[in-house]
Amino acid sequence: MSFDQSKWVWMNGRVIPWQDATTHVSTHALHYGSGVFEGIRCYETPDGPAIFRLTAHLERLYNSARVHGIEIPYTHNELSEGICELIERNEFRSCYVRPLCYFGSGSLSLHPAKCPVEVAILTWPWAPYLGAAGLENGVRITVSPWKKFHSEMMPTTAKACGQYINSILAVREAVSRGFDEALLLDVDGHIAEGSGENLFIVRKGELLTNDERHSILMGITRDAVIQIARDLGYEVTSRALSLDDLADADEAFFTGTAAEVTPIREVDGALINGGQRGPVTHDIQRIFFSAVAGRDERYRDWLHFVTLQTVGHR
Repeated sequence: MSFDQSKWVWMNGRVIPWQDATTHVSTHALHYGSGVFEGIRCYETPDGPAIFRLTAHLERLYNSARVHGIEIPYTHNELSEGICELIERNEFRSCYVRPLCYFGSGSLSLHPAKCPVEVAILTWPWAPYLGAAGLENGVRITVSPWKKFHSEMMPTTAKACGQYINSILAVREAVSRGFDEALLLDVDGHIAEGSGENLFIVRKGELLTNDERHSILMGITRDAVIQIARDLGYEVTSRALSLDDLADADEAFFTGTAAEVTPIREVDGALINGGQRGPVTHDIQRIFFSAVAGRDERYRDWLHFVTLQTVGHR
């Protein structure tokens, strides 16, 4: 990941130079994680840059803010226009988009009543989160000693800044032992999700995944993959998943905005599908990447096209 090509940031209603997008060290969110955010991808298509499922991402952003008592001082349309303007100003054909809403500087009491709500949007080029090779060859994962928090501890269906400490602990521990990613269990010992991805298991041509009952963030990419799988004729079942289910899997893969659709080839040394990407995973990848590139008319309504005046070739 590099921010070198990002020249502009949208902050509190204005596009400003990247180097001017600063915040004070007394900012409430810096101390307590009191903010919400989204991760969105914009893809290059024959008709210009297109943002994948922008409406769904913004709806989740506002829902996350509502759960955490953050009143976003901009409308959906204003943030949508801000994202498009920022992509245009940065002259990106494809990029990652990060809207962030957080309590700013005003008080360091735990209750942020005196803190203004700040809103920023960043864009930058970001390759596949788990590596381009991982998309083809799969990734090695490990079951984390850290558990995913329960929805009675923090709202698991909201995408809030502070709760990602749970994910940071898990992924750092996994990487320290030589793995690509962590898999977290919930407090009951069922599979929850990766540090930043939802999980699918393939067994006998059926896709198995879990849902909000199992401490997961309900992923936008997860939802898209379920639709693609059903359109391809696969049965999809949502239920509790155990480590035994994963051990018996014919295939397994992660989904997420950053990870996209990434095969899992190994879990704690045990190979899945002989350590190779499976045919069902490959089938879903093929349709997914065709859809986000604007090459599959069935899913064109997932794309929000950016109107550009002048675009550099990046």
